[in-house]
Amino acid sequence: MTEIVSLEALAARILPGQSLAIPLENAGVSMAATAALIEAGVTGLRLVCVPTSGMQADLLIGAGAVSAVETSAVSLGEAGGAPRFTAAVRARQFALSDSTCPAVLAGLLAAQKGVPFMPIAGIIGSDLLKVRPDWKVIDSPVGGGKVVVVPAIAPDVALFHAPEADRAGNIRIGRHRELAAMAYAAKSTLVTVERIVDRDLLATEDSAAGVLPALYVDAVAIAERGAWPLPLWDEYERDRAEVSRYAAMARTEDGFRAYLSAFLSHREQVA
Repeated sequence: MTEIVSLEALAARILPGQSLAIPLENAGVSMAATAALIEAGVTGLRLVCVPTSGMQADLLIGAGAVSAVETSAVSLGEAGGAPRFTAAVRARQFALSDSTCPAVLAGLLAAQKGVPFMPIAGIIGSDLLKVRPDWKVIDSPVGGGKVVVVPAIAPDVALFHAPEADRAGNIRIGRHRELAAMAYAAKSTLVTVERIVDRDLLATEDSAAGVLPALYVDAVAIAERGAWPLPLWDEYERDRAEVSRYAAMARTEDGFRAYLSAFLSHREQVA
């Protein structure tokens, strides 16, 4: 049964060294839980970006919470590159597994289906095969030439933010089916939400179509404006000025530390 817990209790379920699946920036990023993780001093996280990340990954990397990253990209979008990610890659501060969007999603699908790998097309001939020895090129057993098989990705925890949950723990995710893919593949799913509603989100066919059932959700915590400064669909837009301010400050270690301190203080005030 899904538990409704405090933000701090939810973050405490993410343990050092675990693999953590996080979504792309417009799909519902839990910046509130990110702040709580940093406050708790968690270390050794192995991020699985589904399939990309930005400010969330950059904050966790800059705070020293990350030991490995599998991703298709880490970028702040129109605000430029992710400065702490770039600096950490250059300093070889964590293990980086370059990937592609289809490969990440295929790996999650394999885990969901309980199979060890998933075949995909489109990577043969790519230089990525030189740096991903765990991706194998095989002859298709049903004809059609060669395919690449990527291993299953089964994160320890999936973490995201959504507009609302009901009392049973059903989560409205709308059209963001990658959030469902994360939850199906992960061993545990933790969600922060703007609010908890009394109505049953699975009550009708229309409402249920955009809902992740509580069966796949371990715990929920309320975090108002929990994705800020990133966007949350139908709720609020990206705070472009804030993301740009982060991008400028995080170019240096001292600037990053100053931003992080202010960010954590802001999240405490919101909570």
